[in-house]
Amino acid sequence: MEIERRWLVDGWPQLTPAAVLHMEQGYFSIRPAIRIREEALQGGNTAYVLCFKGGAGLVREEIEVEVDRDRYVRLRAMLGKPMIQKEQRRYLLPGGLTLEVNAVDPQLDTGFFYAEVEFPSEAAALTWTPPEELHVYLSHEVTGQPGESMAAYWARTRG
Repeated sequence: MEIERRWLVDGWPQLTPAAVLHMEQGYFSIRPAIRIREEALQGGNTAYVLCFKGGAGLVREEIEVEVDRDRYVRLRAMLGKPMIQKEQRRYLLPGGLTLEVNAVDPQLDTGFFYAEVEFPSEAAALTWTPPEELHVYLSHEVTGQPGESMAAYWARTRG
């Protein structure tokens, strides 16, 4: 189960990231979302993930399965479309939460930034307020709004 809130943001926050990842991802289906993703941690390991997401909004079913590099390459070749390019920076927040900020397709005119925070429960997500220094930065929430998922972005730009 995935419980997360999402915001459209302008650039990176004025914080120091705890981790930086370079990712590429592509979709086989958008409803339910079935995607593959390469996640390369700067200075660390690379993971290859096959992910299934059902539903929409604050709470969604999510199943992630790691695959080896060879399977990932074979699956990526089946897509036949350019992968979405992302840089993700992770910032530690009070209460053990993490703010993940993503620069999506920065080399394209369609590129944008978004931020997400995952929560341990729906109640925690509904009652959470950003720390004071992030109130303005996280002011454009799009959790659950149609067309604001990465799968929807894939459909718009890679259709």
